[in-house]
Formats: sequence, C-alpha cells, structure tokens
Amino acid sequence: MSAPTTAFVLGGGGVLGAVEVGMLGALLDAGVVPDLVLGTSVGALNGALLAQDPDPAVVARLTGLWREAATTRDVYGDGPLATVRRAVATGTHLYSADPLTRRLREELGDVRLEDLPVRLEVCASSIERAAEHWFTTGPVVDAVIASAAVPGLLPPARVDGEHYLDGGITNSIPLGRAVAQGATRVFVLQVGRIDRPLSVPRRPWEVARVSFEIARRHRFHRELEEARASERAVEVHVLPAAGTSERDDRLLSHRDFSDVEDRITATRAAAAAYLDDAGVRP
Repeated sequence: MSAPTTAFVLGGGGVLGAVEVGMLGALLDAGVVPDLVLGTSVGALNGALLAQDPDPAVVARLTGLWREAATTRDVYGDGPLATVRRAVATGTHLYSADPLTRRLREELGDVRLEDLPVRLEVCASSIERAAEHWFTTGPVVDAVIASAAVPGLLPPARVDGEHYLDGGITNSIPLGRAVAQGATRVFVLQVGRIDRPLSVPRRPWEVARVSFEIARRHRFHRELEEARASERAVEVHVLPAAGTSERDDRLLSHRDFSDVEDRITATRAAAAAYLDDAGVRP
C-alpha cells in the first residue's frame, strides 16, 4: 500500500496565526511532514517558510519572526497619526505593505513557488475576476503579500497586472482544495475561531466580523463533511488551538502581538496531545 499524500492546510487569522507555529512544531516532532502545503493569508506566510525548510528547525525560525513582530511592530508599526494620514491620502488602507515585503524578502529571497522542496499553493482573492486565485508558480513573496492583503489594513497587491486582496475573503481554510489536489490525509491548522460561539453584533465593526465568520465557518464545515464522506476516505485532523479567546475579536486586536510566544507554546502542547490521542504516525 502506498503512503498517504499528506497535506497541511494553514488558514487565515492575522495575529492568531502564531498558533499555527505551535501546531507545526507538534507535527514535525511527531515526524509528520507534508507533501503539499496550502496557505491563506497569515497561513501563507507560515506555510512559505515551512515549504522552504520542512525541518523541525523551521519552528525556531518562525518563532523568532513572531517574537520580532512583537518587539519591532514592523507589520502594523505606524503610529496613530501616520495611519490617519495614510487612510486620508489613500482612502483604502491604514498601513504600508513595504515593511512586511522587505522582511519576507530577507527570509525568502527571490525563491519561486515551483522551486520549493515542498509543493506550496497560496490563495488570494482577485479583484478584477471577483474570484479565488491560487498561486502555484512565480515568486513566493509576491504570492504571500497578495494573500495577506487584509482589506482596509493593507493595500491591494498587484501581481502581473492583476490586483488581489486577502485570500481569506474567498477561501479562509482551504480544506476542499487539499482534497481536490489528491490529499488522502489532511492536517488543518486553524487559529481557534471556527468553534467560538457567535453573538449578535452590537457595533459597526462587529457586523463585518460576524458576517465574515458565518461565511468562513459555513464553507469550512461543508468541506469537512464532504471530505469525511469522500469515497477516497480522506483522513482529516483539525488541530486544536490554545490561548485564543473572544478578546481577540477586539477592534485593535490585529496590533496585539504581546503573547504570541505563550500561544505558540500552549498550542504546541495541545496539538501534541491531540496527535498522540489520535494515534497519528509519520
């Protein structure tokens, strides 16, 4: 019997994406290495480094990047006055994508998707086509920046004459893509929101958040049911996230990197316990 094709699905979730590093640590500790990595938004960032360096050492590398984000505030580091000025000047976003782009180029250089040791596919949302788009070739950094272009926070990313926004708009947790690409064993690295109770929104920004969560969860749960009912008997593991809560839905939570290392550590332990209980082997 041939070995299963193993896919890691890394979903979106902004600063909560730190927990995916803990999940990766648990998986690699258990000897589970992906044949395919699918990433959306912050999951594309984490997934790119994994696909470039599918070794347990990548966990320390990723942890260092998240620690750096907490101390340097490079991603959303502008002060209130600078963000207001940019919002007025552009009419579309609060922050520049330049700091994140520079940092990713320092880490990934000019490597292309087709040259990575592990196959990586990155999801973004095309503005012109109003469609989900999968980057499977081309520069990794361009794909990640397109996938992570959070509406209102970062500007739309332009790649080959087309404009893109955050992949989470069209496919936040791309489980169905993994199954469609032939995976028979899928590990879903999600940030802890999919089972969190939703309440009726009471503020303008809560309306957008709740609406997005309904769409995200509806698609994910439908694809999860389809995967488990598939004739190919796809094995799906949804890894647990630790250390996330309702407070992460605050208006300015996207700037709060203060406890990312605690979340990584807690989630690594929770994911390791899950894998042990599930009897997961390499």
